Amino acid sequence: KGAKKESSWSEFQQAIEVSYKSYFENLTPRLKLVDTFLVFLVVVALVQFVFVILVGTFPFNAFLGGFISTVGQFVLTVSLRLQSLQSNSKIFPGISPERAIGDYIFASLILHFIVYHFI
Repeated sequence: KGAKKESSWSEFQQAIEVSYKSYFENLTPRLKLVDTFLVFLVVVALVQFVFVILVGTFPFNAFLGGFISTVGQFVLTVSLRLQSLQSNSKIFPGISPERAIGDYIFASLILHFIVYHFI
């Protein structure tokens, strides 16, 4: 059992190493910016969640609006990232990077308009 468990762990570590190296080999400045924004959105969502746990949910609509806005923006940004990868051009035929940015901006405006009216 111990050898099998150790083998699984080393395979897991090797898979993580390969993924890490592949990520940085294929990383463009545009994707780095998108990924940085995604990390920022996760941090903002965590801060909001911890704030609600520690302080309370008094302005519940404000918390809900902020949290939904953060999660929605994360989903839209992941969609933008997927559409802007060259390797996904077969999955999204006919969608240029310019159109992906335009769709992203339009969807973000709609999201924040809805959240603003919710609050």
